[in-house]
Amino acid sequence: SFLEGTLRVGFTISNPDNHLFTKVLNPGDAFVFPIGLIHFQQNIGQTHVVAFSAFSSQNPGTITIPNVLFGSDLAIYSDVLAKAFQMDNNIVNQIRSNYGGITKNLSN
Repeated sequence: SFLEGTLRVGFTISNPDNHLFTKVLNPGDAFVFPIGLIHFQQNIGQTHVVAFSAFSSQNPGTITIPNVLFGSDLAIYSDVLAKAFQMDNNIVNQIRSNYGGITKNLSN
């Protein structure tokens, strides 16, 4: 349930559609994030947001995608990430350095 402020929310579905579902919430609105999908919430108003969240577990956990991909203690091979994100290995290593990840190219 959404009580105060203006909140943009959304989630994506994966292949084959890779579609973004998004909505701007105002007080009284509700929104459901399907389990396991990448989602976001962004305060787009000029005041604080007050909202209630409910989960299907007492400890649902979180996965911060950039931290997992670029800040892991054992690096995912640079060439794998470069191909997945269609970028150069040097860009992958630059992003890694922002997340405290290993910047050595481990693609050998």
